[in-house]
Amino acid sequence: MTVFLLMIIVAFVLGIIGAAASGLGWVLAIAVIVFVADLAYGYSRLRGRRRPVR
Repeated sequence: MTVFLLMIIVAFVLGIIGAAASGLGWVLAIAVIVFVADLAYGYSRLRGRRRPVR
């Protein structure tokens, strides 16, 4: 859970820097890629935690 939240924060910070600074659109693109990868990581971890039925 810590890694998931840390990556969300990193994606938002990179997005803000990429959007605010002119000429750094590639940083915004990296932020979007990190955010999507983090969502996929979080979804796969959430999906794998199924408890067996007793």
